[in-house]
Amino acid sequence: MKRDAQPAALMETPALLSPAAASLSRRTPVVSSRMQYRSRPVSVAVDPVSLVISECIAITSAIQKHARSPNSSVSAILGGSPNLIQLVPPSPGLRRGHKTTVTDPGVDGGGDLAANRWGLRGKKGKSMQDNPLISGFGRLRQELTGVRDIHKFDSLVLLYPFLQIIQAKGTAAPITVLSLRAIQKFLAYGFISPVSPRFALAMQSLSAAITHCQFDISDSAQEEVVLLMILHLMEDMLSGPGGDILSDESVCDMMGRGLTICSRSRFSEVLRRTAEASMVRMCQIIFEDLKHLEVEAGEESEALDKQTSDQMDNVKLDPAANGTDVPVTPNVAVLDAQIGQLASEYRPSTSSDKPGQPPAEPRQSSSSDNASSAANAATGEDDHSSTSSATGSSESVDLRPYSLPSVRELFRVLVSFLDPHDRKHPDQMRVMALRIIHVALEVAGPSIARHPALATIAEDRLCSHLFQLVRSDNMAVLQEALIVTSTLLSTCRGVLKLQQELYLSYLVACLYPSRKIPQEEGIDPSLYSGIPQTPKLVKPRPSPANTSSGRSTPVPVKDRQKLGMEGGDRKPDARQAMVENIGVLARMPSFMVELFVNYDCDEDRSDICEDMVGLLSRSALPDSATWSTTSVPPLCLDALLRFIQFIAERLNQTPETEGYPSPETLRERRQRKKLIIKGTSKFNENPKGGLAYLQESGVIQNAGDPLSVARFLKGTSRVNKKILGEFLSKKGNEPVLDAFMDMLDFTGKRVDEALRILLETFRLPGESALIERIVSSFAEKYCASSTPEGVADKDAVFILTYAIIMLNTDQHNPNYKTGTRMTITDFARNLRGQNGGQDFAPEYLQEIFDSIKSNEIILPDEHDNQEGFAYAWKELLLKTESAGPLLLCDTNIYDADMFATAWNPIVSCLFFVFMSATDDTVYARVVTGFDECARIATKYGNSEALDEIIYRLSYISTLSIEALSNTSLNTEVQVGDNSVMVSELAVKFGRDLRAQLATLVLFRVVTGSERVIRNSWKHIIRIWLNLFVNSLIPPFFSTEADRLSLPKIPLQNPSQVIDRGAKQTESGFFSAFTSYISSYAADDPPEPSDEELESTLCTVDCVNQCHMGDVFANTSNLPKQSLEALVKSLLETLPDDNDTNAVITVKTEGTTATPANGQKARQPSVAYHPSMVYVLEFCTVLALRDQETTELLGKRVVEAIQGVLRSAAQYHPILIERATFYLFALLQASYDYDYIRVPVLLHTVSSFPKDTLTEASGLILRGLRLCIDEPCPMRSEIVTSPDFWVILQTLAGNPTSAPVVLEILESGITSSPSAIMADNYEAAIVLLNEFATMASVGAVAEQKTDRRQQGRKARPTKQEKPSENAVVARGIKAINLISLLTGRIPHLMKQSHLETNEAWSAYWLPIFQALTTQCTNPCREVRHLAFPSLQRSLLSPELTSKDHEEWTSIFGEVLFPLIMRLLKPEVFSSDRDGMSETRVKAASLLCKVFLQYLVLLSQWEGMLNLWLKIIEIMDRLMNSGQGDSLEEAVPENLKNVILIMSSNGYLVPPSQKPEREELWNETWKRIDRFLPDLKDSLALEPLQQEKKGPAAEGEVAVTKDQASEQQSSEEKA
Repeated sequence: MKRDAQPAALMETPALLSPAAASLSRRTPVVSSRMQYRSRPVSVAVDPVSLVISECIAITSAIQKHARSPNSSVSAILGGSPNLIQLVPPSPGLRRGHKTTVTDPGVDGGGDLAANRWGLRGKKGKSMQDNPLISGFGRLRQELTGVRDIHKFDSLVLLYPFLQIIQAKGTAAPITVLSLRAIQKFLAYGFISPVSPRFALAMQSLSAAITHCQFDISDSAQEEVVLLMILHLMEDMLSGPGGDILSDESVCDMMGRGLTICSRSRFSEVLRRTAEASMVRMCQIIFEDLKHLEVEAGEESEALDKQTSDQMDNVKLDPAANGTDVPVTPNVAVLDAQIGQLASEYRPSTSSDKPGQPPAEPRQSSSSDNASSAANAATGEDDHSSTSSATGSSESVDLRPYSLPSVRELFRVLVSFLDPHDRKHPDQMRVMALRIIHVALEVAGPSIARHPALATIAEDRLCSHLFQLVRSDNMAVLQEALIVTSTLLSTCRGVLKLQQELYLSYLVACLYPSRKIPQEEGIDPSLYSGIPQTPKLVKPRPSPANTSSGRSTPVPVKDRQKLGMEGGDRKPDARQAMVENIGVLARMPSFMVELFVNYDCDEDRSDICEDMVGLLSRSALPDSATWSTTSVPPLCLDALLRFIQFIAERLNQTPETEGYPSPETLRERRQRKKLIIKGTSKFNENPKGGLAYLQESGVIQNAGDPLSVARFLKGTSRVNKKILGEFLSKKGNEPVLDAFMDMLDFTGKRVDEALRILLETFRLPGESALIERIVSSFAEKYCASSTPEGVADKDAVFILTYAIIMLNTDQHNPNYKTGTRMTITDFARNLRGQNGGQDFAPEYLQEIFDSIKSNEIILPDEHDNQEGFAYAWKELLLKTESAGPLLLCDTNIYDADMFATAWNPIVSCLFFVFMSATDDTVYARVVTGFDECARIATKYGNSEALDEIIYRLSYISTLSIEALSNTSLNTEVQVGDNSVMVSELAVKFGRDLRAQLATLVLFRVVTGSERVIRNSWKHIIRIWLNLFVNSLIPPFFSTEADRLSLPKIPLQNPSQVIDRGAKQTESGFFSAFTSYISSYAADDPPEPSDEELESTLCTVDCVNQCHMGDVFANTSNLPKQSLEALVKSLLETLPDDNDTNAVITVKTEGTTATPANGQKARQPSVAYHPSMVYVLEFCTVLALRDQETTELLGKRVVEAIQGVLRSAAQYHPILIERATFYLFALLQASYDYDYIRVPVLLHTVSSFPKDTLTEASGLILRGLRLCIDEPCPMRSEIVTSPDFWVILQTLAGNPTSAPVVLEILESGITSSPSAIMADNYEAAIVLLNEFATMASVGAVAEQKTDRRQQGRKARPTKQEKPSENAVVARGIKAINLISLLTGRIPHLMKQSHLETNEAWSAYWLPIFQALTTQCTNPCREVRHLAFPSLQRSLLSPELTSKDHEEWTSIFGEVLFPLIMRLLKPEVFSSDRDGMSETRVKAASLLCKVFLQYLVLLSQWEGMLNLWLKIIEIMDRLMNSGQGDSLEEAVPENLKNVILIMSSNGYLVPPSQKPEREELWNETWKRIDRFLPDLKDSLALEPLQQEKKGPAAEGEVAVTKDQASEQQSSEEKA
């Protein structure tokens, strides 16, 4: 039954089982029903007893064939005595309790009788029966007589004759083979099984026999067959059901036998390899059992070690050096007694020592009875005891199963084979031992580390040998040593902290290439500058000046490399093997984390993790294959990617913190480590400055405290030994030197030993005075507690120390000749009488002399022999306890800090590999690496790493170039309803698969990571801009809540538009040639080829798969800090004020901008930059996200936009238009923060060139409306700004913007409260007057209509109203708004706080002047609306005031100028028919106004002059000479005025009122000039008073009725 067939579950016995139950479980396999036949002995179809007898006969026949006589043994064939009469008991049961003597006839005489009777005699008359080997088989057959169940038969009895054959010296190899084969059958068939009697004893006897087999080796071929059989049998024994009951000695013997076979070079390669395979298999079983032994020992740690501590030295494994020539006396005591007893039972009394007999001196047993029996067997005086008695005697034999002692001994011997300085073991043997040890570590590495008995060997000798073997130039040794080392560190690293550091430091120093990274064409070196050129652990090599031991030159580097003190150049195959070894370690998920925590975060350890990442990053570059092999770069890349993969896999794991130091603690330690490194570096340059820095950094509490300084200098290994020696010996530093000495322990040391300890810490300075200071302190310290033996006092120590230093120099200075070196006699002579007046003891001086001569006192790193490594290793072991165990880290709490340390070289390496790779597999792996790095950076908020990843990916994508691509040749290709823009960028990008892949990865990285991105937004933005200007993406941000409600940003028009759908039917050479010729003739770019179109479609597909819209969607929810970084990057893409074309430029030859909002195309001299519009609009959208973002970003965005507007003449109107709107939108949102000064903004806009302002008017006015729609302080500030009205006045004349301007004005007037205030009242009137004036264009239509109507004789059709003209309509609305403003005049006058006369002129006069102007408007409809408005205003009761100088100006500044203007020929001719009517109305209005205010005017001293002026005006109207109706209207109006004045006593004859004489005379004097008959017709002379009153009243009534009727008609109009 094979133990290796047991299920794996049984090999891990639960710890809860008791030791007995666990042991039973280990011995009782349980397997599935299907596999039961594999776990049971092989069943046989023949009778087991018959099969055993057949094997006996076969062996005896073979013995006969190989004997000198061809005779056979009757007893062997017939089985025992042939006599039918029982002479001896046939079985042990019949002989129970019976003892026969040597003269018993049943043994001696009966045998002779049978031989004589059959006449079978051998040579010289001796029977073959005399051969004890044959007789043993006969006796076995006798014992088997009547046996029915072979399993109940004594297993030792069954094996005995076969064991005799195996152990017999000189047995022929074929016979031994038959015996071994028979035993293999018995074990395989279960004839010998755990239920068999004395099974344990039989197994141990079998072990002793096969491990001391002494067959004939004359035939080498047969010899190897036997050894092969032995190997198989040993393997079957260990793997079978009895393997676990073998003793420690048995196991050691068996393993020793196997090692012997493996180590003999004279054996064939097949045998040695087979032996090695068997050893491997047996080691697997033994070390697998170690895990079960732990369970049986109990849960207590080291329980197994405690239970077996007293047995550790009882077993020894000493493989024979002579192949099969093993010692005659074995080391097993069990077999001696049993074989002796059995031999006495079965051996004939006449037997004697002859060739072929068993050993004459069997091993001694631990039992006295067994020893006696063995002695009797040796002399032939044996009592023929029965089998049962032999069984009984075995009770005193120790049959304990093997345990930890044999495992330890096997492990020790295997490790001893690895000693590189032991010349007895060739490299071939070391390779074999390494393979076996590797299996042991694979099976039970953690168990080895748990047991001090095994761990001590692994920590010391195994690691020491391995670390030296990895420097071997023998590739077989190197490869196996590397494999074992990696397995050792994988399984036992918990107890190998410092050993692992030493090993990995060597690999890093050895493998790190010293060559600079080659510059690749097209790759910016800064993009891979993160890959370190040298590891951090490399120390500067000592210079010749640093030596003080008498050496004239430093130790050769090559010698130091051989010792493992430094790395060095290795052969390519060796480099590959080392890299593969690192890859094995890197495949452990927690390996790099453990390096980081245990070394990089330890002040006293090297930065192994950082150096390892640097090594892998550097070696993963393609150029590393030039000094290694082509496999090294992918191996390093794979290890690097696995490191990242493991971190990525742990991202979503629940952080495990129990039992681990906090990440904050490790960060503090790393920071302290950096301070120490920097401080010691400063110390090595300037000790005083270094200590000051260390104190300032908190590393040393007080640089003035000698103890603190000494403790630091003693505890760190980073201080230069030479500098340290000079510092300690410097005058003034004696307290530090003494404190430093106090930290050294010289107890029990000889002076030279103590001095060696001292000089291992620093190097002696070169000046004698400094040396004296150190030696004095040393002597003081050496004798501080008590004077050591051998020296009298400290003076003696001082002198002796100096003598030792001189001796050391004398013995080891290479410049001294050998014959002139000091001898012991010279040394003693120099010290004569210096020991307190006495001589030093000769023995004492001899020991010192020998020690110095054989081992130079020198710093460890200056040793050039094996002592260098020995010393370094000793120091390492001494530090092991203080360093503590290696912390195993199955957690993700340190991943953030570790990634922060390692990301730069990794990302740089991935970039370089991606740029230089050509294999799709490499692309896929690197892309995955980038993605995982980005996910890690995002998870842990590492913005710096994520920014660099994005930067490199954007660089590879080729889309992030600063100068935007040329769009002048962009061609739009249409097919049906679909279209695509073929551009230079799209074609180039569509052909570059690497760039497409990088872009896909880039936006996969960006999506979801927006909150972490900081500086790399600029690269993403450049990509967006390039894609946008080439019509490959829309401005995604425009869909965000439609905050601005703007039309899409216009792009450059394509150079040509090609409809492929219309040309699908055309094909062939002729159509292509025609297309080419036509495009050439038109000077157009040729049509895109199918390949270019396909490339463009690939670009479109790639861009669509990037899902950039998701990024924009995520930006709307970015935190403030992230949003600030995005806006900052956006604004950085804008050109400087003094370099408007620095960043975003587009060639414009032959292209025009797409009109937006009905605007005119750009000026040819100004380039249009849609990318700038894109940036500014995006920034505005982000700033307007909410109140917080406005506060955070508003000022920065406003400043950027203002910078653009200040240089408005340099930019296209489209950009100015939209930028101005963005600024107004920001003003509306940020007015409370005072980011934008309204006057400055409005002045900037009003200062635009008129053409620019006109073309940009659409969104400028929209922005203004946005800010003044609602009553608020902002609106008030805007509408009261003069620049606001300048803008409106400038844009009022533009037909496109005029409606909006009027709407703004109307809104301001009609809103409540009104936006028209005292400060802007006049500006509003002026603007309204301008709108009304522009309506004069309606006169053309009116006059045309008049002429058409006059020429028609038929019934006129429906007339076209002039008001249908938009300009006229705006004029009419302006007049109405002017009229509406008259109602606000009283309120404005009160609000203005002006003097009455000033207020009247400020508010009434502008309206009168505007209406007066419009009363002469050529447009009849405007004029007819303006005149009633003027009349209502003039007749308004609120017009007058106490001060006549104010309101009386309505005549001189309103009515008189109006009439005078109407009298002008050009005004009259503008509307000849309509102006006549207007004149009449003006004359009538003048009279009405005069009569309205007649009473008030009568009190004014200037009434006469006013009246005379009116008469003069009437005269001019009457005599205008234009033949209109004025000739009738003027006399009539004048007549009415005179009558009313007369009736009211103002214009009466002097006879009635002498005081009115002047008025009367002057009036008629003037009137008589042009109306001489008027006075007579009025009959104003004094007649009948009764007629005057009614007439006057009637006149006044008629006048009032006319005025009322006229006003009514005007209101209807």
